[in-house]
Amino acid sequence: MQGLIMAAQLILGLSILVTLHELGHFLAARAFGIKVEKFYLFFDAWGFKLFSYKKGDTEYGIGWLPFGGYVKIAGMVDESMDTDQLASPPQPWEFRSKPAWQRLIVMVAGVTMNAILGIIIFSFTLLHYKKEYLPNDQLIQGNGIYAYTLGKEIGLQDGDKILAIDGKPIERFEDVLSSRVLFGASLSVSRNNQTLEVEVPDNFYRKVSAAGRWNFIGYGPLQFEIGKVMPGEPAEKAGILAGDKIVAINGEKIAGSDDLVSKVSKLKNKEVILTLFRNNQNITVTSTVTDKGTIGIAYDASPVKNSGYTMQPYTFGSALAFGTSDAIEALVSNAKGLGKIFTGEEKATDSVQGPIGIATIYGGVWDWARFWAITGLLSMVLAFMNMLPIPALDGGHVVFLIIESVFRVKLSDKVMERAQVVGMVILLSLLIFAVGNDVWKHILN
Repeated sequence: MQGLIMAAQLILGLSILVTLHELGHFLAARAFGIKVEKFYLFFDAWGFKLFSYKKGDTEYGIGWLPFGGYVKIAGMVDESMDTDQLASPPQPWEFRSKPAWQRLIVMVAGVTMNAILGIIIFSFTLLHYKKEYLPNDQLIQGNGIYAYTLGKEIGLQDGDKILAIDGKPIERFEDVLSSRVLFGASLSVSRNNQTLEVEVPDNFYRKVSAAGRWNFIGYGPLQFEIGKVMPGEPAEKAGILAGDKIVAINGEKIAGSDDLVSKVSKLKNKEVILTLFRNNQNITVTSTVTDKGTIGIAYDASPVKNSGYTMQPYTFGSALAFGTSDAIEALVSNAKGLGKIFTGEEKATDSVQGPIGIATIYGGVWDWARFWAITGLLSMVLAFMNMLPIPALDGGHVVFLIIESVFRVKLSDKVMERAQVVGMVILLSLLIFAVGNDVWKHILN
């Protein structure tokens, strides 16, 4: 069942993204009087299709190969490689007969649609699901941050008040946990009435990715909410219940998301005193620790929310502003990630995801908040990837149109055909690599 849910979310997410992307090309082409012969979700490779109907000059349909979609624009060399009509003189309703600036708009319309969709989804997710955020000035005026294991590693301390990221003031506390910090940044920190700079290394994202963002910094001491107590284990015998929150170990606050495991594992065959938050009050229980260094619980780590802080509800305007910022950040972080692959700092096998990998990210439980968050991210990824200067992608066509506009020389149809073939080979190779990488990871796991 989990596999079916993963596949269903993947297909639904890609269907939304592809349809809106191609709709951008379609609407722009029609606005300039260009004939659109086909509008397909997924590819009807070798003429096979699941569904189709024709309205006006356009055939609408769903193909059988779920690796994208396309619009077939008259008079344009595209992935269909249908060049028969190019043998005749250009017609007024063909792509090739239009001015370069109109053709450029048609080509960037798909990416523009994905960028707009990404911003809308990010904004909607904030407004509908997250609903509120912690203004950073609450921490500046209050007790500052809690620095957990990774935060202390780069020089942050409990009580620090983070004022700015690379000189830009922070509005939301969660922005300090964003990729623009984790890929390397300078944090302006107020400590003991002095301002100093704390440098985040550009490879810090690796450690945070492995340990979790809440092992970096928070706005309260960490608590561990117990999701399950294993029958017959010491935790059950000690009276620990699901829903309890562990806030201290042997009287000491928790310093990081690995702190519970680290401290308990050192007490094999001994006792541990846990401070639990239950029914709006703290209680203390004593549990024995097994010879494996466990007490028999499953838990999630998160910061204890200081009741003195006032959360700010998202309004339509603030959700749109922050959603736009988050969407742009997603695009920039993808560009940085791709750059690290090309420079050899990251392995392509670790970073590239194919359909199986994306389906796994969606997960085997249908959670609409998670679905929209991932789909919004993928929309920005699709916008970025489509603007890469690879023939057969929108970015490749844009490069040729810019060359034509600057040098006043229009590339021949034969050159465009050959470039398209090269682009298709590159894209097919990337697809094979991504799918093969997914399968290999699945085998190893």
